[in-house]
Amino acid sequence: MKSFIKFTWMETKLFLREPIGAFFTLIFPLMMLFLFGSIYGNEPSELFNGFGTIDISVPAYTAMIIATTGLMGLAITISSYREKGVLRRLRTTPVNAMMILFAQVVVLLIMNLIGMVLLIIAGTFVFQMRFIGNAFNFFMGIIISSLSFFAIGFVLAGLLPSARTTQIVGMVILYPMLFLSGAGFPRELLPETILKLSKFLPLTYVVNLLRGFWIGEGWEKHAVNIIVLMGILIVGVTISYFTFKWE
Repeated sequence: MKSFIKFTWMETKLFLREPIGAFFTLIFPLMMLFLFGSIYGNEPSELFNGFGTIDISVPAYTAMIIATTGLMGLAITISSYREKGVLRRLRTTPVNAMMILFAQVVVLLIMNLIGMVLLIIAGTFVFQMRFIGNAFNFFMGIIISSLSFFAIGFVLAGLLPSARTTQIVGMVILYPMLFLSGAGFPRELLPETILKLSKFLPLTYVVNLLRGFWIGEGWEKHAVNIIVLMGILIVGVTISYFTFKWE
């Protein structure tokens, strides 16, 4: 346990020293919040069922953080470690092989939570954001969503040959989802054609789940979202088990 904590702390410092990953996880969502908050404010709107733009944007931006860490952060880091021989060398040390992967999951999950907390602080004190949901439900929604996207990240890391290729593929997958799923822009502003297309995007189910828990909806109303995300998690872990390469 002591070695795992040390290894996790080391990975945390490495993450924070990487400016791109830290920026898109901790800073970029805040920039989006302040940009659209300064434009639209947070006045209750009939379009959002009585909630303001910031009220419904914070859970959506949390979904953005989750997608970024899963498709970019985790996938690129693991691919880079394998390409540079880090994974191979670590396997020869007393550190358990699975501990390496688990440490990445823990670090990125912590970063997801920190990014969410920063959004909540900014939204509350600057825009008087409202939260009427259940904190435990929202937290569990973040856990389920994060693990699902981490599973996708491991699939990419296992199937793609290099960190550079993983970065390109991750970006190709990530950016359309940000614009089409409701993570970057409220779903209420998207045309009907895009809404139909978004049903095929994993991030859509994260946005729906987190927004629902944020405004106080229960688990029973989001059974489909939970089933889809758990399905992604199971399939992703299964594929990773057979395709992941240490060198």
